[in-house]
Amino acid sequence: MGKLQSKISRSSLKYRTEIHVEGEPPSQIVQQYNPAHSDAVTSLATLTSDLSVSGGKDKAVVIYNWRLGIMKRRFQGHEQGVTKVTCVFGSERVFSASRDKRVTMWKVDHSPEAAQEFAGHSLVVTGLAVSPDGIKLCTGSRDNTICLWDVETGVCLQTSAISRNLVTHLCWVPRGPYIVQTSEDKQIRVWDSRALQVAHEFPVKQYIQTHCDVNQDGHYCLTSSNGFGGQGCEATNV
Repeated sequence: MGKLQSKISRSSLKYRTEIHVEGEPPSQIVQQYNPAHSDAVTSLATLTSDLSVSGGKDKAVVIYNWRLGIMKRRFQGHEQGVTKVTCVFGSERVFSASRDKRVTMWKVDHSPEAAQEFAGHSLVVTGLAVSPDGIKLCTGSRDNTICLWDVETGVCLQTSAISRNLVTHLCWVPRGPYIVQTSEDKQIRVWDSRALQVAHEFPVKQYIQTHCDVNQDGHYCLTSSNGFGGQGCEATNV
């Protein structure tokens, strides 16, 4: 599948002519917006139906009104590129993780300064998830640890470490205490945040799992992999 996708991508430049068939409405013009970042965008989250949150290699966190094509806020404070952003839909708080080993909380309509910082990982932070009620924050890192934090105080409540558990993504299950995590060890783990212990492990996948997400009723989890050498690119329902 990976080779087929690559072939299509290389040959797509030959098919750029726009064809309009008489009697059919003309295709809509795609709105072009000004870039929100000066370097690659590394993470994206939805804050409201109009606002998105993005983080980039330019060390910035941006709140963007995608309907109007207007930047609402731009937060600077990380010393290295942003790896993850997350938020509770409809809230005023957004969270960002970075290669500088720190996680920062920002308030959308308040000071441009950080509202809270969460420092404790010894390597780049690569997983970030906030509880549905916005009270707790879970972070994961390439240092093999998962940490649970109190959002208001910035205090680390619990830490758990598993050998070779290089975290790639975290996702909090809606309306529940569980957190789904993917890792470079090809594992998909479900953590119980009440004790920060592994509640379930799915069978080991063939390739490194890079991302995970859970549907609104919490019954289905979707994970993805970038495969290896152009082979095995997949998205699987576990």
